[in-house]
Amino acid sequence: MASTAKKTFNVGIIGYGLSATVFHIPFISITPSLKLHSILQRNPTPSSSAPLDHPSLTHHTTLPPFLADPALDVVVITTPPPTHFPLATAALEAGKHVFVEKPFVPSAAEASTLASLARSKGLRLCVYQNRRWDADFATVRALLASRRLGDRVLEFETHFDRYRAAKPEGWKGGLGIAQGGSALYDLGSHLVDQVYALFGLPRGVFAKLVSQRDGVALYEPGAPADLEPDSVSLQLFYPGGLVALVRIGILSAEARQPRFWVRGTKGSYRKEGLDTQEPQLKGGMSTSDAAFGREGPEWAGRLTTVDPASNPAAPSFIEEALPNVEPPPTYAKIYELFAKALTGEEADVPVPAEQARDVLRILEAAIESAKTRREVELS
Repeated sequence: MASTAKKTFNVGIIGYGLSATVFHIPFISITPSLKLHSILQRNPTPSSSAPLDHPSLTHHTTLPPFLADPALDVVVITTPPPTHFPLATAALEAGKHVFVEKPFVPSAAEASTLASLARSKGLRLCVYQNRRWDADFATVRALLASRRLGDRVLEFETHFDRYRAAKPEGWKGGLGIAQGGSALYDLGSHLVDQVYALFGLPRGVFAKLVSQRDGVALYEPGAPADLEPDSVSLQLFYPGGLVALVRIGILSAEARQPRFWVRGTKGSYRKEGLDTQEPQLKGGMSTSDAAFGREGPEWAGRLTTVDPASNPAAPSFIEEALPNVEPPPTYAKIYELFAKALTGEEADVPVPAEQARDVLRILEAAIESAKTRREVELS
C-alpha cells in the first residue's frame, strides 16, 4: 500500500463501554498521528455518557451519520462480537480504515471476507490483540530469541486462570460460542493469539471445553445443548514435537496464579501473575505514569538452565530470577504501529486480519475436537 501524505487521522469509536474507555481512548489520545474525533454511543445514560465525558467531540447515536462524516478516517469497533462483522463491513464500504476489538468476528469465514474487502478497497484493517504487548509475553519472546532455553522449545504452557464462582453478567455471560462468546473466544483468543505469534499455525488441535461452575464437559452425553464453557484445556501440536498447552480455569483457588511455563532443551521458565496493565488502567493509572506496565520484583519469573560446567551424566542447574523486559512495551505500541501503517511508515498493521482469521481457525478446530473427541488437523 502506498504511503499517504496525510499525517493526522481522525478516529471515531463505536461503543462506549469498558473497551472504549479503558483500552482505546487512553492510547488514541497519546498517539501523535491520531486524533479522537467522534463517538457513536446508541444510548447515553447519566452514568455512562460519551457526550458528557467528551463534550468537544462529535457525537452520534446511529450509524449512518457517523459513517457519512467525510472528516472521519478510522473506525474503532468496541461493541460485542456479533456486531463486528456488519459494522466493519459498513465502515469499509464507507471508505474508512478499521480497527476491531478481539475476538475479531465469530467465524474464520467472516474474517476472510473482511480481509478481502479491505484489500479491494485499499484500506487498513487491524485487530486489537493487545496482549501481544504484555510485558511478560515480551519477556518470553525475548527469552526464546536468546536461546537460553536451548535450541528447541519442547512445551509451551500458557494460562489465564482465575477464581470467579459467580457467573458474569452482561454479554460476556450470555453470548454463545456461535456468536464469538464464552471463555474460548473471550480469553482463548488472547492466549491462542500469543501462541500463534510465536509459533504460527499448528498442525493439529485437541481440546476439552468445560463448564467448571456447572461441573459439566460440553458435548458429553447429557450435557445441555446451550451450555457455554468457562474453562478450556487446549493442546496445539507443532512440527518437531512442540506441544503448546492453553489453559483457562474459572475456579482456580490460588493466590499466585500460573501464567507461563516454557521448557526447552537446556532450560525452563516459569511465570506467575497476569500483566499489570489492565488492572492499572481500570484503576485510573495514567499511561504516562512511571509504574505503568511494570510489576513488583516479587513477581519476577524463574529461569532454570543446565549448568554448562556440570557433568552431562549428572547435570546441575542454575536458577535465577528473571524480571520482565525493560522498558515494558505497553499497549501504546499496538496503536503506534497501527498509526505507522496508516501513514505508510510500516508495511502492514500490527495484527492483520489474516492472522486473526488463523486464530479463529484454531478456535473452531478446538470446538470440533471437543465435539468429536479427537485431534483435528489444520492444513
